[in-house]
Amino acid sequence: MINDATISKCDELPRYDALIGESEALNRIRAEVQRLANADSHTLITGETGTGKELVAQLIHANSPRATAPLVCLNCAALPEALLESELFGYERGAFTGAHTLTVGKLEDANGGTVFLDEIGEMSLPGQAKLLRALDSGELYRLGGRRAVRIDVRILAATNRSVDEGTRTGEFRPDLYYRINVGRIHLPPLRERREDILILAEHFCNAISGRLNLTRPQMADEVRQALLDYSWPGNIRELLNAIESALLFRPADLIELAHLPDRFKRDLESPPPRIDGERDFIVSALESARWNKTRAAKALGWSRATLYRKLLKHNIE
Repeated sequence: MINDATISKCDELPRYDALIGESEALNRIRAEVQRLANADSHTLITGETGTGKELVAQLIHANSPRATAPLVCLNCAALPEALLESELFGYERGAFTGAHTLTVGKLEDANGGTVFLDEIGEMSLPGQAKLLRALDSGELYRLGGRRAVRIDVRILAATNRSVDEGTRTGEFRPDLYYRINVGRIHLPPLRERREDILILAEHFCNAISGRLNLTRPQMADEVRQALLDYSWPGNIRELLNAIESALLFRPADLIELAHLPDRFKRDLESPPPRIDGERDFIVSALESARWNKTRAAKALGWSRATLYRKLLKHNIE
C-alpha cells in the first residue's frame, strides 16, 4: 500500500478507491485529493510516519491532467546531500570522479509530470535554494553543465516534521515553503480515525491472504478489541505489518491475540505514558532504545541527521 523506495518511477498507480475506510476524516481526505488533483499546484502533504503520504501523492497524480506523464519519487531523508543534488538535477560526464556518462536527474526525468519529494524537511538549505531556483525559473543546470534545461514539473512534497516550525528556526527556507505550500493536505494519525481500524485490518487480511495463497482467517473478538485499544504509533504501516505477521505465524484459521507481534502485546499491556514537550519525547525514545541513536531515530520516524539536530537544539548529551 505504501512504497518505501528511496528513488523510484511510480509506474503502478493506485485507483481512487485505494483509500480504505469510512470515517469523516477519510471522506474529507478523498474530497481534498480530488480537489488538489484538478488544481495542478505544488502541494505539501503532512502527517505522521505511516499515514499514507505517498499513497495520497500517487492518487493526486493519477487523477490529475499529468497522469499520462511520469510520477518520479525521491526520498530526501535517505540520501546524503551531495548525492541528493545529483539525483535531483543530474550531471554531465566528467562533472566529478565517477561521472562517466551524462545522467538525467529526477526533475528532468519527470518533465511534464510530477515529482514526489518525500521528507522534504530533511533537504539541506543549499539543496532547498537550488530547488527553489529551478521551480521559479522553470529550468535547471545539471552538475558540471553550462546549458539550461527547461522543465515543467509539479511538486508534491511530504513531511512528518513541522515545516512551519522549520521556517521559524531557520531549518527550512520560507521562500521554498511558500512555493510548495500552495496546496495543503494533512493526514490524521490512525488513532484519530479509529472507526477505520477494523475496516483496514479486514482489507489487509484479504489482500495478504491472497498474496500468500493462504485461507482467509477470522479474527477473534479479543483481537478486534485489541486493535481498537492500541494507539498505533506507526499508523497504517504498523497495522499492515501486524496483520501480516499474525497471518504468517497463526497455526489455525483464527487470528488470536497470541499471534500478534510481541511489541504490540507489550505496548497494549503497558501503554507508554503521555509525554508533553519535544525534549521529553526525544529522551523517552532514546531511553527505550538504550541510547542507540539509530534505533531511536527509527522509532521517532526521523533520519539520524534530524535526530542529531534535535539533540543539539535541546542540549541532550
